[in-house]
Amino acid sequence: MSGFFEPSAQLSDNGVLAMLQAAIEKASAMGQPQCIVIVDQSGVVLGSFRMKGARFLSLKSALAKARTAASINAPSTAIPEQARLLIAGATQGAVTGLKGGLPIRIGDVLLGGIGVGSGSGDQDEEVARAALEAIGAI
Repeated sequence: MSGFFEPSAQLSDNGVLAMLQAAIEKASAMGQPQCIVIVDQSGVVLGSFRMKGARFLSLKSALAKARTAASINAPSTAIPEQARLLIAGATQGAVTGLKGGLPIRIGDVLLGGIGVGSGSGDQDEEVARAALEAIGAI
């Protein structure tokens, strides 16, 4: 019977808020306003925030980064370079290989994904990592 069930977990509202707060604090400290999007395992948005001064179109890329990371249970950059344009076109921009999308995992359990956009790829990922650290995720 154990083959019919898998362990699961979900982010609480407090977890989402803690992640957003940590991301905002990290982005503020680096002086780079960001768009931050957190999704659950199926890509449903749990929380999103656009800091004052962040590019509004970066909300779209942050969402794509979060959904990509949740979908593949890996950083958004795991999408192979040669497939990025094709997969972006095939999904109407819903999947991306841009840096700044990370899965949210507790142990081996996938909770969702976080996507950050409006800075450089390295800045985006640094902000995403700060949000993961805030809840003890990897």
